[in-house]
Amino acid sequence: MKKYELMYILKPTLDPEALKNQINDLNNVITSQGGNIIEFKEMGLKDLAYEINKFKKGYYVWILAELSNDGIAEFKRVIRITENVIRNIEVNVGA
Repeated sequence: MKKYELMYILKPTLDPEALKNQINDLNNVITSQGGNIIEFKEMGLKDLAYEINKFKKGYYVWILAELSNDGIAEFKRVIRITENVIRNIEVNVGA
């Protein structure tokens, strides 16, 4: 298992309940693939450096997790097809 820093930005138009459900769904993708969430931070609503899909703000979430190769592939697949995610990045930070 490798450590990854995962960060994604959710649409700012989500209501608090939908936001919570979306974050839980994405966290469940990690744990259902045998991954382990080491650290988790909801950074909140912040201004974007540039406009993305006509949004000037976004809700930032940062996760440090241990995932297998199959786990990170599944997370990338799910996050790509999730409509509420406007931007994401995954960085391998070592073993």
